[in-house]
Amino acid sequence: MSDFDYDLFVIGAGSGGVRASRIAASHGARVAVAEEYRVGGTCVIRGCVPKKLLVYGAHFAEDIHDARKFGWDVPDCKFDWPVLRDNVLAEVDRLEGLYGQTLDNHKVTVLKTRATVVGPQKVRLADGTEVTAERILIATGGWPHVPEFPGSEHAITSNEVFHLETLPKRIVIAGGGYIANEFAGIFNEFGSKVTIVNRGDTILRGYDEQIRDRLLQISMTKGIDFKFNAPFQSIEKKDDGTLTVHLEGCDAIEADAVLMATGRTPNTKGLGLEEAGVELDDKGAIKVDERNQSSAPSIFAVGDVTDRIQLTPVAIREGQAFADSVFGDKPTLVDYANVPSAVFSHPPIGAVGMTEAEARNKLGSIRVYTSDFRAMKNVLAGRNERALYKMIVNAATDQVVGLHMIGPDAPEILQAAAVAVKAGLTKADFDATVALHPSMAEELVLLK
Repeated sequence: MSDFDYDLFVIGAGSGGVRASRIAASHGARVAVAEEYRVGGTCVIRGCVPKKLLVYGAHFAEDIHDARKFGWDVPDCKFDWPVLRDNVLAEVDRLEGLYGQTLDNHKVTVLKTRATVVGPQKVRLADGTEVTAERILIATGGWPHVPEFPGSEHAITSNEVFHLETLPKRIVIAGGGYIANEFAGIFNEFGSKVTIVNRGDTILRGYDEQIRDRLLQISMTKGIDFKFNAPFQSIEKKDDGTLTVHLEGCDAIEADAVLMATGRTPNTKGLGLEEAGVELDDKGAIKVDERNQSSAPSIFAVGDVTDRIQLTPVAIREGQAFADSVFGDKPTLVDYANVPSAVFSHPPIGAVGMTEAEARNKLGSIRVYTSDFRAMKNVLAGRNERALYKMIVNAATDQVVGLHMIGPDAPEILQAAAVAVKAGLTKADFDATVALHPSMAEELVLLK
């Protein structure tokens, strides 16, 4: 028997931590996982899962309107925020139970308490109990970043947005990333007056310029207001609970809620990592090597806490690779090339591989193919909203090095297409594939 209480102690029961715990236990390791909030982590409890359910709910606003053009006698409908909110939260509860059941089935000890690191192979629980482990895995994820300025305490983050008592008639959303644009689309479809405030001049930095410009154009057409180069000065809360938002270079904005979607920072504060010999970067992220090992040989980290690629499937892959490598005698490295991503905006975006700018900088000679079209459903519904598909090809090899899409169901189509990009297929391979007609996806094999 080992001299340690556990072979592996995991701090954080999110997507990466749960996967690592389960797989390590399946390899015979004695595993404990500590979670101070709820099993499931950001994605399941207050991130991609409840957010996607809100996205589905928001889509009904357009679907109900469009149904009339398809012959359905749809009466005027009223949206009830508490019904959707409570149903979403009930689904979160159900999923949390399933995650806990999975850990229990694999005989993982779940400790619903905060744990901190007090040594390379020792952790301390909130009640003062100290536990030893041969290896420690940090999987505490990220935390919403809220800039400090007068009145910033009156703003909410993506942690609280799912619990709003009432639907705000006017909401200001700070940020230009995927969280800001997703919630802008959600609340706009629910009938709120939405204003996005960005301290810079670009939305969705890192996505292809044509695609993000198309989203901006469509969002403005839908009635979402954008304020660029407008840092916050202050938020003033009035006696009736409403807010006045003061910005640099803009008139004050009256709002019922302010949502800060200004990025996420690694959740390492107060964990005692530096005292245990774990090196952090200037953002507080744990520095790890390709095997997820930190500067302390017995301490590892996966997921958003490492600030590599902040995506749930990446955290899951890292957790699996860690457990298989350390406890399963199956050395595994995560391949970070051509990781697909999506923005569940209205309409949604899907992307994989290099943007046009990245490809020009890296490859020099490229070919770019685009298809700019109106989806058949939008034509009959009388919507002028256009989809845009874009393919980036290495001119020297004909290999497809990037796919970028905005339009209905773009993420669903992009997932399959990402397999082709990951496999290194060429434009000729796409051209040789017979189109599936009539579909939006067929545009990928008809690009000229």
